[in-house]
Amino acid sequence: METIVWSIHLVAALVVIILVLLQHGKGADMGAAFGSGSAGSLFGASGSANFLSRTTALAATVFFITSLSLAYFSGSGNESASVMRRFEMESVEVQDAKKSSDAAPSSEMPEKNDAASKAREIPE
Repeated sequence: METIVWSIHLVAALVVIILVLLQHGKGADMGAAFGSGSAGSLFGASGSANFLSRTTALAATVFFITSLSLAYFSGSGNESASVMRRFEMESVEVQDAKKSSDAAPSSEMPEKNDAASKAREIPE
C-alpha cells in the first residue's frame, strides 16, 4: 500500500511542477498597469479559474493527501514513534545505568577522599 501511495505522490509532484510552469503569471501583464490596456485585471478580479489552475489545485490536493498518508504510514506499527516517548525511554535507560554503576563500585573509580587531600592534588 505504501508503494502505491509513494507512486501517486511522485506523479502528483511532477504534475504540480509541470502545471505551475505552464501557467501564465500575473506579472507578465505588468505592462498593462502602466497605461497600455486593461490595467484593471492586474490587481482586480481575475475572473473564473481556467483549466490549468483547476487541474493544479486538484494535483496539489492529491499531493497533500499523499503527504499526510505517508506521514501516517511512517509512524504506524511503531509504538515508540513519538519523539518525547523515545526521550523518556532513553532517560530511563540512563538512570538505570547510573543506578547499576552506583550499586557496584568499580575498581577503576578512585575512592572518595576528604577535601584537604583534594586541595593538595590541585597544581598551582
